[in-house]
Amino acid sequence: MNNDFNNKTVIITGAGSGIGRAIADAFYKLNANVCITDISLEAARETQNIIGEERSQVYKLDVTNNNNIKKVFDKIIDINKKFEVLISNAGVSTMNYVENLTEEEWDFNMNVNAKGVFLTNQNAINFFKSSKTKGKIVNTASLAGKVGAPLLAHYSASKFAVIGFTQALAREVAKDGIRVNAVCPGLVKTGMQDREVIWEAKLRNLSPEKVIQEYIDMTPLGRLEKPEDVADVVTFLASENSRFMTGQAINVTGGIYTT
Repeated sequence: MNNDFNNKTVIITGAGSGIGRAIADAFYKLNANVCITDISLEAARETQNIIGEERSQVYKLDVTNNNNIKKVFDKIIDINKKFEVLISNAGVSTMNYVENLTEEEWDFNMNVNAKGVFLTNQNAINFFKSSKTKGKIVNTASLAGKVGAPLLAHYSASKFAVIGFTQALAREVAKDGIRVNAVCPGLVKTGMQDREVIWEAKLRNLSPEKVIQEYIDMTPLGRLEKPEDVADVVTFLASENSRFMTGQAINVTGGIYTT
């Protein structure tokens, strides 16, 4: 894999923190030209400062806005002349019982998590087809996209959508040599998880420490997942080492049961 990404350009959405930042760092270490995109330009720049500036670029990107995506992708192509890999990772979450769930929460999760994957994937495959690039796409789904998670019904619905979309798109574009896969992280120690722990503790009348211990107890490998655990699988799926894999949703959960 060490030579797979030399002179290759990789676009990563939601790369300003968490899993996205770890993915950006992993590709940078594999000698890729890394396009760090995020809704927060400040967060994207922080990622660049951490991973290195020599082969990285920073862009503000709203994955729910197709015009913005087109402009950013066009700028990336203008500067780099091409790109070979899209990692559609941007995601959000909120927590609530279904009876209390608001339309705003539903729409927020669906717009970023599902619509954002659709729009960024669509723009990527249009470029790959027009340029005859045998591109690779990896979408970030979730453990909650395979097994519905209490308090996360809306989030689960959006991540189930990511997996279904990934499978369908992979079958459509396989004839063009384009591969599309998804990664399904489990209980990853990120800023998003920190927020979720506080929300869940409040909703279930538990301490945050108890919630975290429950996460660890349900993980057979016995620890919280790290963003780097996900990033290594993402780079594999974007590499030639996975050349005969497409339409897959790969669990990275530490052994938590999923279908």
